Amino acid sequence: MRFSLRYRYRPRALAAAAALVTVTSLAVASPSPRANAADAHGAAVAAPGVEDEGADCPVPDPGASPSDAKLPDPFRRLDGTRVSTTSDWRCRRAEIREQAERTVYGQKPAKPAGVTGTVSSTGITVNVTDQGKSAGFTAQVELPSGSGPFPAVVVLGGLGADTATIKASGAAVVNFDPYSVGREGTARNNKQGAFYSVYGSTSSTGLLMAWSWGVSRIIDVIEQSGGNLLRADATGVTGCSRFGKGAFVAGAFDQRIALTMPIESGSGGAPAFRGIPGESGGQPLSSAYSEQPWLGDAFGSYTGDPAALPVDTHEIVGMVAPRGLFLMENPHVDWLSARSGSVAALGGAEVYRALGAGANISYWSDVQDGTHCAARSEWKAPLQQSIGKFLLNTGTAPGVFRASPLKSGDLSQWRSWSTPILSAAGNPDDGGGPDDGGTSGAVCTASYRTVNSWSGGFQGEVTVRNNSRTPMSTWAVGMTLAPGQSIGSLWNGVSTGTSGSVTVRNAAWTGTTAPDATTTFGFTATGGSTTAPTGLTCTGT
Repeated sequence: MRFSLRYRYRPRALAAAAALVTVTSLAVASPSPRANAADAHGAAVAAPGVEDEGADCPVPDPGASPSDAKLPDPFRRLDGTRVSTTSDWRCRRAEIREQAERTVYGQKPAKPAGVTGTVSSTGITVNVTDQGKSAGFTAQVELPSGSGPFPAVVVLGGLGADTATIKASGAAVVNFDPYSVGREGTARNNKQGAFYSVYGSTSSTGLLMAWSWGVSRIIDVIEQSGGNLLRADATGVTGCSRFGKGAFVAGAFDQRIALTMPIESGSGGAPAFRGIPGESGGQPLSSAYSEQPWLGDAFGSYTGDPAALPVDTHEIVGMVAPRGLFLMENPHVDWLSARSGSVAALGGAEVYRALGAGANISYWSDVQDGTHCAARSEWKAPLQQSIGKFLLNTGTAPGVFRASPLKSGDLSQWRSWSTPILSAAGNPDDGGGPDDGGTSGAVCTASYRTVNSWSGGFQGEVTVRNNSRTPMSTWAVGMTLAPGQSIGSLWNGVSTGTSGSVTVRNAAWTGTTAPDATTTFGFTATGGSTTAPTGLTCTGT
């Protein structure tokens, strides 16, 4: 089969900086803890200043994609081969980016020819010139206490974000009005805002990608400002509802963003497109497409047949990897399709796991208050941990996956692919920490760790290691839960029993394990204690 190669003109190196008038000093920023480094789990992180690490990757034209009701394999290249090393992911990510732009969001242009602006303690101005056209917009700045330079979290739309906790954690808040870049209430052939002033009112690019472009241009100006006030190498993005959709896209399409935190993003955001039609009460894709021109014009061809899409949102989650990601969802509002959101999160978490960065993604939908876009006490601690880890380089990532029993998806129903062991970064992430309770068998061993705990429950993870010199095709782990404990949800395995003595066997995609390699399964449990399971055994063939 022949493929035509398509290169996108997205220079990886920064263009020569245009003249910048800035309120802040032009002193050189302090070295970034992420600069030219690897993630703590060994996966490569995009260097500061690089919006798209895969800009130079040739992307073959795949032609028409076969319809598939299950989630596409994020590890399968367009030429049919699968990635095998962590370095392969850079260009595989570029393929996903291209397909997502063509069919879902519309194109995000490369960095404009000219970006200038100012940064002060109260605001940011952005002026853009490209293709002979110009536009500008502004954002407001709220600084935390203390002395800078500060990491910054761009808050889209000012709705639902816990800005008090963000500032108390030591990060500045940049309040960005997305409507200044892409307005709602416009026809698809007459889009308005700074993005469309430059690229045309009939552009097929939807508002979500236009908003993403606006976030990137804010980062451009912060980068050029000298770093005395805000740090461009420590930027986060968040927003709720439609602005959660925008934050999700912004984090996926700009690798300078260290922490992405979409909140209750609903249809057109994080929830899997393929799952939404079967989710009772979820906003139909046709409704999300027609409500506002959020999604690219091309997506209209797929609203009635998402199985024909060449991508799905678990791969957009994967585009964020291995950077920090904290997905927050509300299971009490059916319209938000939180079950499909958990499926996308679980699928995307497999990319994180393959890259050795499993702890860098967190998901939380188990909340009590059903009010849309409320600031929730359940999210405060993981929010603080995420800001500490990914923006301040302190502490550890929350690494929690806590899905509400009301809207808990099952990844096994949505995939027919397995997660590879990518060789360059070693074995898939086993979560770190001590191995507790492992016992040896002839072929494999199983070890347990508690990922997170709360009043009345906990999240656990079991790592299965193949100790033999040949590939292991099946495994079964036995364990005993403490009295009163019961498994509520389980992923990457199939359980027999939910309390007392439990056996967990491999799922179809977690059975094959290379020699001296590992795979994991996770679960949440309820009960009066967080006592670790005992008597772990492992048998494998």
